[in-house]
Amino acid sequence: MVKKKTSGDQKRIKSLLERLSNAHGISGYEKEIREIVGKELKLYVDKVETDELGNLIATKKGGKPSIMIAAHMDEIGFMVKYIDKEGFVYFAKSGGWFDQTLLNQRVFIHTKRGDILGVVGSKPPHMMRAEEAKKVIEIDSMYIDIGAKDDKDARKIGVEIGDTITLDRKLESLPNKMVTGKALDNRAGLTIMIEAARILSKMKIKPEVYFVGTVQEEIGLKGARTAAYSLNPSVAVAVDTTIPGDHPGVEKKNSSLEIGKGPVITVSDAEGRGIVVTESTLNWMKDSAEKGKIPYQLSVMEGGTTDAAAINLIRQGIPSGGISIATRYIHSPVEVLSLDDLQHCAKLIVECVKSVGKYF
Repeated sequence: MVKKKTSGDQKRIKSLLERLSNAHGISGYEKEIREIVGKELKLYVDKVETDELGNLIATKKGGKPSIMIAAHMDEIGFMVKYIDKEGFVYFAKSGGWFDQTLLNQRVFIHTKRGDILGVVGSKPPHMMRAEEAKKVIEIDSMYIDIGAKDDKDARKIGVEIGDTITLDRKLESLPNKMVTGKALDNRAGLTIMIEAARILSKMKIKPEVYFVGTVQEEIGLKGARTAAYSLNPSVAVAVDTTIPGDHPGVEKKNSSLEIGKGPVITVSDAEGRGIVVTESTLNWMKDSAEKGKIPYQLSVMEGGTTDAAAINLIRQGIPSGGISIATRYIHSPVEVLSLDDLQHCAKLIVECVKSVGKYF
């Protein structure tokens, strides 16, 4: 097998993605991610600030029209909800998990005393009855084992009700310039946003650009709402991940998207309950891709939505679109994407910013 070489730009992009993916921050607890993103964006913008909800807003000053580039900082995770007498920790989901992906994973419980390693366990199959073993194990039957002797010991170790929990995973490389890791939804979007800011910092552009790391997307698109209301941009683009149909278990009629075939431009999502991108906004993004000779894919999705759906309905309505990365196994510990797609997506964002004055 011939191994494809990774360019210098992609090495930089991968390094940033690795730092973001390996960092931890569930919805409402995005501090670690915000610090990384803020430190990076300060190199490329005029001002960086954090609003009261926790959104990071980095501004590259300019005139009208203004454009908001949004990528959410939070990842799906858990919270401690109960510690039993034997010291086992029970947890609640924060965000959309598929229970089967959780069993026997290693996790970190983030406490005031530091990160505590634990493992997700359940009743062993050897102890199950035949009918019981055939059933899917649900989260209510799972717990986290931190090696505590009892509940007092667990609290002595540092675990408290409300502590946040994330997966113990590190970004790893796969052949053909692909990577796998946790929270690529949406650390990939943040990486793209920062790379676009880096490229734009070397250009003279007319519009004012807001690079926004939003909070609490996974539990209701919350940060995007408040940030968009405050900024009131002329147009907005949400950068996120989306589901391809290029692997077993997904039919092409349900998703024609493929990894490595370029950025995904949203036409509509969540059967239209999320966003239906206006014709003018869609043409702007498609024309920008074609002018920049950037490969792209179009998406009509029946499930899932992004920050664009929330931003679109703020004030009198803000024209909004979505640009995403095709990512396999979203909302699992082993998400997979292509570095080529990341690089092309950053270039598409740049082209959109350069041409925004012709459309809005």
